[in-house]
Amino acid sequence: MPDESNMNTLLDVMNQLLEKKVPEFLFTDQGFTIDHQRHYGAGDLQIIKVYRFEGNSDPSDTSILYVLETKEGQKGYSLNAYGVYDNHGEDYDNFLREVPEKDHGEQLKFSL
Repeated sequence: MPDESNMNTLLDVMNQLLEKKVPEFLFTDQGFTIDHQRHYGAGDLQIIKVYRFEGNSDPSDTSILYVLETKEGQKGYSLNAYGVYDNHGEDYDNFLREVPEKDHGEQLKFSL
């Protein structure tokens, strides 16, 4: 198991999410979903961690990963490139701006 205090790459964080079986939230017109049955609006979620990754030599490595939690305690993540490589567009960005954020701290340690 990697040392969580030293995780600073997207691969490190994604491996931990996979190991902990944390599902991906998919963005739809109705909000985020994990199973395409239940949709979560911005008021149903809280951002509990934000990780930004910037590639040293390749601008396409710029990405942002949000770890979110529903009011019922279901944790999930959403991954997006940012800048000109944004995968989701303005609706996704506007939606996430409405989701309350638990911590505004820097990326120090990955934990769920």
